[in-house]
Amino acid sequence: MAPASPDATLIIARLEALASPEDADGMARFGIRGARVLGVPVKTLRVIARETGRNHALAEALWDSGMHEARILASIVAEPKRVTLALMEQWVADLDSWDLCDQCCTNLWVRTAFARDQALVWSERDEEFIKRAGFVLMVQVAGKDKAAPAELFQRYLARAEREAHDERNFVKKAVNWAIREIGQRSAELNETAIAVAQRLQASDSRTARWVGSDALRELTSTKIAQRVARRER
Repeated sequence: MAPASPDATLIIARLEALASPEDADGMARFGIRGARVLGVPVKTLRVIARETGRNHALAEALWDSGMHEARILASIVAEPKRVTLALMEQWVADLDSWDLCDQCCTNLWVRTAFARDQALVWSERDEEFIKRAGFVLMVQVAGKDKAAPAELFQRYLARAEREAHDERNFVKKAVNWAIREIGQRSAELNETAIAVAQRLQASDSRTARWVGSDALRELTSTKIAQRVARRER
């Protein structure tokens, strides 16, 4: 007989039992203010995920609970091959914090067939966390998708340069992150990313100047030069 599927109701009750109001308050100070934040650390969620294994039906039930930690857990246990574009659009519209955004991109969305394109689609949207998701997906594709072509990352860098004026904290930091991560992928992309950062550094926009200056500091460092050189061998 096959083992019973994990029960979302029991897992949610378990998360509620692990709640820490003090930790939730600490998370709020770092900008994590979802609708129902319990203060359960991600490392604990990963322990639970290892116990349950991947289970797409469970992931959807956890997400539908609206609980912050349950949604992060959903991003870990969901099955990438069963994720549809419609489901991605549904979940991205529900994002209400930067860490839920980043966890979804890192744990799940980068592993789907839609990652490369959605990075461009979402980075054009107006909503803060959807736009952030677009740029965090660029970061994840740059780091994990070894088969992605250089032309795709040239498009990502062009989009980052265009959107670098966005003053919202969680957007500008994601734009900066994308430029820095893409610039570590190859010598060619390092050169392009440095050129983008230099143009931004000379921009009339204060936000764009910050994005460019911060990215340039890392992209021209000895550490990154050595990393890129190793990848070129």
